[in-house]
Amino acid sequence: MKWAIPALGQIATITGGSTPSRTQAEYWNGSIPWLTPTDLPMPGKGIADVSDTAAKITEEGLAAISAQLLPVGTVLFSSRATIGKLGISRVPLATNQGFANFIPKRFVDAKYLAYCLLRHKTEITALAGSTTFKEVTKTALKKFRVPLPPLSEQRRIVEILDQADALRRKRAEADAKAARILPALFYKIFGDPVTNPKGWPIKRISEVCRVISGATPRTNQPEYWGGGIPWATPRDLSGLDDWVLEQTERTLTGEGLSSCSATMMPKGAVLLSSRAPIGLVAIAGVPMCTNQGFKNLICEGDIDSWYLFAWCKLRKSYLQSLGRGATFTEVSKSIVESIELPLPPIKTQREFRERVNLLRSIHEQRRISLRQIENTFQVLLHRAFTGDLTAKWREAHMKELLKEMEEQTRYLDKTH
Repeated sequence: MKWAIPALGQIATITGGSTPSRTQAEYWNGSIPWLTPTDLPMPGKGIADVSDTAAKITEEGLAAISAQLLPVGTVLFSSRATIGKLGISRVPLATNQGFANFIPKRFVDAKYLAYCLLRHKTEITALAGSTTFKEVTKTALKKFRVPLPPLSEQRRIVEILDQADALRRKRAEADAKAARILPALFYKIFGDPVTNPKGWPIKRISEVCRVISGATPRTNQPEYWGGGIPWATPRDLSGLDDWVLEQTERTLTGEGLSSCSATMMPKGAVLLSSRAPIGLVAIAGVPMCTNQGFKNLICEGDIDSWYLFAWCKLRKSYLQSLGRGATFTEVSKSIVESIELPLPPIKTQREFRERVNLLRSIHEQRRISLRQIENTFQVLLHRAFTGDLTAKWREAHMKELLKEMEEQTRYLDKTH
């Protein structure tokens, strides 16, 4: 039994969204949920059940954008500015212009369609082309073809994938709880880093660290790039799922390093992003250099890198407040050097380091488990849309499925 492969425009009504004028106060703070991409998890991190939104509009706001409320069960797909975020409306709502919204037609299960869009996210993103501002148009989406089994089989696929996704979510929730252990441990040993209730002596960063900026070789010189020297940018830290950075997206050659003012940081240096964005922090797991988006801290004297790392992590908002600049904010080297922090006895700091290392070993086991769960989910997702996942179930329900497929085929023929 071969599944139909219709275009998305045949199996769903695809609509966009809009934004009421921000200058009209009467359009805002109403009771109508108004979705933006920031309300949804990042692509691949789950399909959200959307029953509430950060912003809401009024009836006047809805009328001003000539929009109708999307019905319950609409599949919400971010089609620009991070393509591929997914949700399903559980209440009537509206969206901004960053969405292509799929209202499923007959013989289409909304969650199946959402999983299908997740499975084909890479191919759909490619429809946006190579322009600077990427957006997948509704016209392109309407032509994109997807497999469509009978409705009963769609629901069986959803049932299996939901079970696997639930396991992913539980693991992610456990990881989120584990991430709170480091702050709790810091507070227990050292006290509040702001109020310093234990009365530790106060030192400036310049008294206990060397502050080293980074640099970037000329990007049009290929002989400077692709060598064996890790070269970190804030982007390497933004996606880091560990506290230690060991690999970087880009690397330099020795010639590239010597061509600019970048300095090799020793293993154990604290890497602190000082712009775009401010406040990301990691420990260098291997010797490396960085671009100019960092003020790197080499601990000297009676300060341990793990204490400094944790202090920076807990004081992120404070560090961000130190940014200066009109076009973009940056924390200068002199400002970093002037930062004051409590300095507990080095023995106490090293006890903290030992406990952090134990946390890291537990965290690594958790990451391995999460990767295995994620790999299993991706395998199931792939098998779901080849027909392999439900092959045995299909054989056991062939008679009913053939009847459904006949009805489905007649309907698709009418909509073609």
